[in-house]
Amino acid sequence: MATSVDEQIAELKRGAVDLIQEADLRKRLGLGRPLRVKAGFDPTAPDLHLGHTVLINKMRQFQQFGHDVIFLIGDFTGMIGDPTGKNVTRPRLNAEEVAANARTYQEQIYKILDRERTTIEFNSRWFGSMSASGLIELAAKHTVARMLERDDFEKRYRSGQPIAIHEFLYPLVQGYDSVALRADVELGGTDQKFNLLVGRHMQETYGQEPQIVLTTPLLEGLDGVQKMSKSLGNTVAIADPPQQMFGKLMSISDTLMWRYFELLSFRPLADIARLRQAVAEGRNPRDVKFELALEIVARFHSTAEAERAQADFTARFQQGALPADLPERVLTIATASARLTAVLKDLGLVASTSEATRKIEEGAVRVDQEKVTNHRAELAAGASHVLQVGKRSFARVRLEKSPREA
Repeated sequence: MATSVDEQIAELKRGAVDLIQEADLRKRLGLGRPLRVKAGFDPTAPDLHLGHTVLINKMRQFQQFGHDVIFLIGDFTGMIGDPTGKNVTRPRLNAEEVAANARTYQEQIYKILDRERTTIEFNSRWFGSMSASGLIELAAKHTVARMLERDDFEKRYRSGQPIAIHEFLYPLVQGYDSVALRADVELGGTDQKFNLLVGRHMQETYGQEPQIVLTTPLLEGLDGVQKMSKSLGNTVAIADPPQQMFGKLMSISDTLMWRYFELLSFRPLADIARLRQAVAEGRNPRDVKFELALEIVARFHSTAEAERAQADFTARFQQGALPADLPERVLTIATASARLTAVLKDLGLVASTSEATRKIEEGAVRVDQEKVTNHRAELAAGASHVLQVGKRSFARVRLEKSPREA
């Protein structure tokens, strides 16, 4: 796609937070060659979610302008554990966990990226064979004082919380990735800014032109407060089934909807502005949210599945019907019955039994479409039930008594 430098920069800055340095990016775009655009992902969880796609969408923009992107899977760094944004050391994964998660990443990214213009790399390719002396040489490229400039390290140091030596290695290793790949541009979330700047420094120490750094905001999760994170249970995974994905997107607030449009939609900003104006003039925000949910579900599934998900959503929430094709799950229990609060937790409809108790007391729980208000209620083994929490969480379950206790 032949696009002017000004047009490329205007689109690439959409939804971005930092661009370091814009003049350098303008200069490299003017060279007329494809840029090498790198973004790293540690395979710390099996599924990518919409928060990850903010960055992947930016990679897609670079591809549309004729540039080459490198999807770097940090199988080596994933075993170190990036402490960014954490006030404690993050547990490290073993090689088998990292490899399994990396495979799922590769299966998912081509729902957004152009396979022909995407290179998948693993940083174990250069770090797996690096000697101890090589690692010490790498560590000599940076100082402890510079490391302590990073906000999370500085806070932990001042509060007396431990910082393991291996955690200092993470920014250096990520920075060296840019050296190994001779990156022109590195993308990352705003929480990665320190690490991306270390990459610029490392390239300079190895005699390379420093990469341009472009950061993107951290997408808020479904709660609209915390960043989207699987550990917080506020995610929309790109592997979620169509109906589940559609329902989650319809559950976000009307205010958060515009944030999702800006960071996740492929619509031109002018189109989004027109939608905002329509809502301001009286259009139902729910109908605009339908458009967002249809676009996202169609991207990761298909238009037909997105339309079926909308029809199912409408039937459930406007006509009170149950979800179509709700699968039955089987829970094995040791006794003749199980506390409803425990069943809700085991099915993942709530995060804890205390939340289940609260939901029941609020009147937000139904069993076979009948409201339950007694948090001590139990379900008997041998029966199948449809459970509902709130407006959008459903499960069909059969309780079976363990044969050992029969």
